[in-house]
Amino acid sequence: MGFTKKEYEFLGEIGVGPDNLGGYVDGKWKATGPVVSSVNPSNNQEIARVTEASIQDYEEGMKACNEAAKKWMSIPAPKRGEIVRQIGDALRAKLEFLGRLVSLEMGKILPEGIGEVQEIIDMCDYAVGLSRQLSGSIIPSERPDHMMFEVWNPLGIVGVITAFNFPCAVLGWNACIALVSGNCVVWKGAPTTPLITIAVGSIVQKTVNERFGKCLLELSGNNAIIVMDDADIDLAARSILFAAVGTAGQRCTTCRRLYLHESIYQKVLDQLIGVYKQVKVGDPLEKGTLVGPVHTRASRDNFEKGISSIKSQASILSLGGKILVGGSVIESDGNFVQPTIVEISPDASIVKEELFGPVLYVMKVKTLDEAIEMNNSVPQGLSSSIFTRKPEIIFKWIGPHGSDCGIVNVNIPTNGAEIGGAFGGEKATGGGREAGSDSWKQYMRRSTCTINYGSELPLAQGINFG
Repeated sequence: MGFTKKEYEFLGEIGVGPDNLGGYVDGKWKATGPVVSSVNPSNNQEIARVTEASIQDYEEGMKACNEAAKKWMSIPAPKRGEIVRQIGDALRAKLEFLGRLVSLEMGKILPEGIGEVQEIIDMCDYAVGLSRQLSGSIIPSERPDHMMFEVWNPLGIVGVITAFNFPCAVLGWNACIALVSGNCVVWKGAPTTPLITIAVGSIVQKTVNERFGKCLLELSGNNAIIVMDDADIDLAARSILFAAVGTAGQRCTTCRRLYLHESIYQKVLDQLIGVYKQVKVGDPLEKGTLVGPVHTRASRDNFEKGISSIKSQASILSLGGKILVGGSVIESDGNFVQPTIVEISPDASIVKEELFGPVLYVMKVKTLDEAIEMNNSVPQGLSSSIFTRKPEIIFKWIGPHGSDCGIVNVNIPTNGAEIGGAFGGEKATGGGREAGSDSWKQYMRRSTCTINYGSELPLAQGINFG
């Protein structure tokens, strides 16, 4: 039996058929669990079916992984890097097809789908170089004829759980570094459900902590852009549009809050409303589309609930809640919604929450200190950005009295990240770091080693042991 639609036939080029096994266990595809459907969010029609792995399949896979880890961690790190390089080459050969699959199944536009797969390829390249730099420190010892240094060893097995909005790139950030660090990797992709909430993240953290395991969480982002009175308005407007509507507002780094200095408030707002009205919403695989569907019918329902909450805020005079553009679902077979701008008070409770869709809250500020306070006022702390030309503002923004987020940008959007820098946030976002910098240390355990190469210990002098 073939695919239901001709446009799905390209999936055969990457080994995907109408029916697929969803588990890879001990070197072969295996799955004995329930059958689920992969659904195209543009029309909510079935793409293909997947048999999920069962608990028994998982246990079998973990046993095999445990045996493999004993061998993998004994292979020299540069040799592990060579294997990861080959993984990157294999992905590079199928880049277009894999990117098309990401767009088809997740709903992001094609350039983003291809770009996401490219991130894994880039991480493979990064990890190859990293495999020759997993070095510890030499530490001066306070004792004569002693030396002290750090040794980094693999953890053994690393589990990676990914959400639907970046179904493969986040795997690459973690798996590439974990592999060259000497670990085996178990991956659990996201079920097609609404965004995993912070409460779910807390359960994961609690469970791992109970067995004294290491946990790296990236849970949410209620990200803000601040535009000061001296900013380049055209640059800011283009950046805000990209940050707020890209991936239909379903990036963890999506801009959800916009604080505009009162002197340029209306100018920026008018420009944004104008460009929002030009945004093409539609099939993510179609050229010219800027915003595809939200991922599931449940995501579309959550958008509607969020809009209802915003309108309820409007009934409270002091809180505002005025929809300036958008604010509706688009009637179709798919999960399409209108990119939305809302003028609202920073005191409105909904501003503190993360509505996972293309909804931008716009608020007015009078001073830099007020803007920073507003930026830091939410539970989440992933990404933030300010637009200004003044060095004194820039250095305050990135300093101890500035943004409390893990990502602190200047004159660029909140969304997007380079693999060379550590990615992650603070507060309810989780506090972990992925990808570049020294985040490789989270996938290894550190031992502080002291060697005595002399003949005596200071405390043993004058004692006869013979």
